Amino acid sequence: MDRTIVITGASRGIGLATAEAFLAAGDRVLALYCRHPEAVEELEARYPGQAFGYGCDLSQRESIAPLAAHCRRLFPHVDVLVNNAGIARQQLFVDMTARDWDELWQLHVTAPIMLTQALLPDMLRRGQGHIINVSSIWGRVGASCEVAYSAAKAAVIGFTQALAKEVGLMGVRVNAIAPGVIHTDMCAHLTDDDRQALAEQTALGRLGTAQDVAGAIFLLASPQAAYITGTVLPVDGCFMG
Repeated sequence: MDRTIVITGASRGIGLATAEAFLAAGDRVLALYCRHPEAVEELEARYPGQAFGYGCDLSQRESIAPLAAHCRRLFPHVDVLVNNAGIARQQLFVDMTARDWDELWQLHVTAPIMLTQALLPDMLRRGQGHIINVSSIWGRVGASCEVAYSAAKAAVIGFTQALAKEVGLMGVRVNAIAPGVIHTDMCAHLTDDDRQALAEQTALGRLGTAQDVAGAIFLLASPQAAYITGTVLPVDGCFMG
């Protein structure tokens, strides 16, 4: 499609699958990673001149300005920003430290907001662009032992819906994805019995895949979704838990 896509957390899971979907469609992708460059380097080798990797730690606020500057040097404009980077942390709320909270909130909420703010002005000048934020089913219904994560993902939803109303008349769409239980590294701590139990609580009878979520992101970024903004699209197989 010859668009320019920026994807955070693109070295594995949903981010990697999303990068592959856009690259396969002929788009240019800036794939951001933090600690695992191998998969992104493989994308660069498979899609020379089309896939570009960039390492940065979005849990550090000072990483945003250099990242935005790199985007501007690399591309004349950005068509789609996918705010996907995140971490999972299961713990009792009473055990959560201020550092735990700050790290999770910075990565899931502050970094997407700051990166969007940095890249949005060009989208507004051009009168087109799309921002897709990856939230979670837990941002809608909450999860025990994941209070901070649930709160952060709920904030992502509020950010998405409010910004969509603010920039819609300028031609920029803003949407969110709310994945359910997806079989990625974030679920590595689950036992086989845990996975089976979760699958049985899903109408489709299975856990989701990174490709399932990537397909939804790709759809929202497509011309076929031109009249969709301010929505939170569940990709959860109708999870009933």
